[in-house]
Amino acid sequence: MKAGKKHYKFINSKTGYVIHHYTLIDIQDEVDAKAELERVKADVASKNSLFVDTIYWVEDTDAE
Repeated sequence: MKAGKKHYKFINSKTGYVIHHYTLIDIQDEVDAKAELERVKADVASKNSLFVDTIYWVEDTDAE
C-alpha cells in the first residue's frame, strides 16, 4: 500500500447502514493498515453495543 489517505466505511451487516467513517493517513504497510482497521472496528462495535463480527469495512471510493 502506498502512503497517503484512504477512506473507509464501517457497516453494520445486519442493517446495511454505515455506522462510522474513518481515514487512514500515511500507513505504508498493509499489515499495519489492517491492524488499525481492526482496532477501529472493535472500538466502533463497543461504542454501538454490537458484536465485532457484525461490522465490516469497505474502502470508500466516493470520498474526496
